[in-house]
Amino acid sequence: MPQYLSPGVYVEYVPPASLPIAGVATSVAGFIGVVADNDDFKMPDQPGQFQTDNEGNPVLDDEGNPVPAPYKLATAGEPTLITSWEEFKTKFGDFQEGNKILAHAVYGFFFNGGSRCYVLRVAAATDIDDNLVELEKFETEDEITIVAVPGAISQTQHTAIIAHCAKMGDRVAILDGDADDKKPVDVDVIRPVGRSQQASYAAIYYPWIKVFDPVSNAPDTTIIIPPSGHLAGIYARNDATRGVFKAPANEVIVNALDVSRPISKAQQDGLNPEGINVIRSFKGTIKVWGARTMADDANADFRYVSTRRYFNYLQESIDDGTQFAVFEPNNLALWQRIKRTVGDFLLNEWRDGALFGETPEQAFFVKCDAETNPKEVRELGQVVALIGVAIVKPAEFVIFRIQQTAGE
Repeated sequence: MPQYLSPGVYVEYVPPASLPIAGVATSVAGFIGVVADNDDFKMPDQPGQFQTDNEGNPVLDDEGNPVPAPYKLATAGEPTLITSWEEFKTKFGDFQEGNKILAHAVYGFFFNGGSRCYVLRVAAATDIDDNLVELEKFETEDEITIVAVPGAISQTQHTAIIAHCAKMGDRVAILDGDADDKKPVDVDVIRPVGRSQQASYAAIYYPWIKVFDPVSNAPDTTIIIPPSGHLAGIYARNDATRGVFKAPANEVIVNALDVSRPISKAQQDGLNPEGINVIRSFKGTIKVWGARTMADDANADFRYVSTRRYFNYLQESIDDGTQFAVFEPNNLALWQRIKRTVGDFLLNEWRDGALFGETPEQAFFVKCDAETNPKEVRELGQVVALIGVAIVKPAEFVIFRIQQTAGE
């Protein structure tokens, strides 16, 4: 307590009992991909720095000018934070044969609205499966909320990515469907892993997309690439413009020129119920035309990507925003602080349109009282709060019923 020695008015700052809950970031991606580890890999020049020989002398070109030093290639097997396409080029090089799948994915991420991602490079395609088992490297990066391994389409690979996201519980996987556009539309080929509770942490997209190929010397040459990097950017764009509660669908894939194979409505009728999100061309505009996770029927509460991601967002935000309660006296005052803090956060979410209901009472509730915290619970050092939320679901099927009426 401060000491007062003479008469007067004293104004003091009193910190709030608890700070408002701030929503956590939802659109930081984690990519794993191949960047060749060899001397021929081309890196951009490093401004103001020049190559030197073993004796420290500058290396000169044929005209006697110092040769600029290239940026150092990022270490394999270590996640590297990237905040722009230009920064990616300084760590992993521009488009070239040794990195083209990963480079296109990261370029598509930033071009479609992404702003932050972690990139873990492997030196060869044969190393991908081993690094999917070191996904553990992503476990320490708490920012990551989206995981993608562009071009990974095998059962083993999908299983590993899904298991990682389900284990972490705060991120989702964006999976690429089968790449071969010559095969018939076959669910088991496109989606090698079945639907399940774990798979509610994953969304799969099909078919692949066509983009301009900057590596080829021929003009107007296209390349077929996996869509997961572009989709991660769409997730980020959607989160920024609408909110994580809005399904990342009916969205244009910027930079996509076409799809690897056209999918008709009749064909999608067999894919959508199986949790396969189709990418379709509508009069030349390439759009994401699906919004489902790979949850099975027993876990239909998480059928939609937006529901899974929004629930992850709520969990992380409430977890981060209520750390003040740890080791506080477990009494009525603490219960009221928890109710007020969580309630205010959910009230703002309802006002933003994330929760369903005409009134806050219809949209959510927070219960933390003697009923949820009887003596036996308190004796264990626990404080229990019960939270219920009515999350909005996407209007996947918009139906207009038209009838003809007789005029007067």
